Amino acid sequence: MTEPYRFHASPRLTTSWDNFRFAKADGVATVTLDRPDKLNALTFESYADLRDLLAELPHHQDVRALVIRGEGKGFCGGGDVNEIIGELVTMEPRDLMRFTKMTGDVIRAMRECPIPIVTAIHGIAAGAGAVVALASDFRVVSTSGRFAFLFTKVGLSGGDMGAAYLLPRVVGLGRATELLMLGATIDSATADRYGLVSRLVSDDELDASVADLARTLADGPTLAFAQTKSLLTRELDMPMSAAMELDAMTQALLMTTKDHAEFHAAFTQRRPPRWQGR
Repeated sequence: MTEPYRFHASPRLTTSWDNFRFAKADGVATVTLDRPDKLNALTFESYADLRDLLAELPHHQDVRALVIRGEGKGFCGGGDVNEIIGELVTMEPRDLMRFTKMTGDVIRAMRECPIPIVTAIHGIAAGAGAVVALASDFRVVSTSGRFAFLFTKVGLSGGDMGAAYLLPRVVGLGRATELLMLGATIDSATADRYGLVSRLVSDDELDASVADLARTLADGPTLAFAQTKSLLTRELDMPMSAAMELDAMTQALLMTTKDHAEFHAAFTQRRPPRWQGR
């Protein structure tokens, strides 16, 4: 068995997905939501594909960063009104629970995936699209970007897909209450002021800024990035003493890695480090 599949089950890794475009180049994987005529609205199938891709992605040894973007005029308008909401009103509770758990699995997989995730936001990121952006590690937002957590607007809880857990931790309880209860659309400047934006750029700088950040992540110390992301996620609800114990154990482990030794070698030799992710 070849090395990329050593820790993977018998089925080979998926290289082509039916419900979005997927590409890999130079350590960066890119998911492009490509239903521009419907503002890249998500369907049952695209949710399932995103969930399964995120489970597979750590087994792609040639992927060190993930970019999620949308084709056309916006990032993602949320769940498809006809293909999802129109179906939900006819479903039994058992199937509704299966659906809501599946959408939550997408967000949980984003947070638990060791690979850094960058979302490129232009135009609208609404509903589920806003939560996908929220769950990413970095949100590069162009000036045309807008966010709308629209769930109460369709008569549902604003706490969909983990939004009530994640959003207060990013923007604070007061801002999260406003966004999740009222469902108002906010522009990129407001989102930046709230702390929802990692980088705010002009529309014509979006692609270059996303590529630059993805390149930094893909070329960097991937073990250090993965463990930092893991600690940020897992320590959200830990007592300080438990968090500090986990920090200490993680740091001691990373001190045994080739990357840590490489930093010292590069420093003494006055050259940039050559990170190996080992």
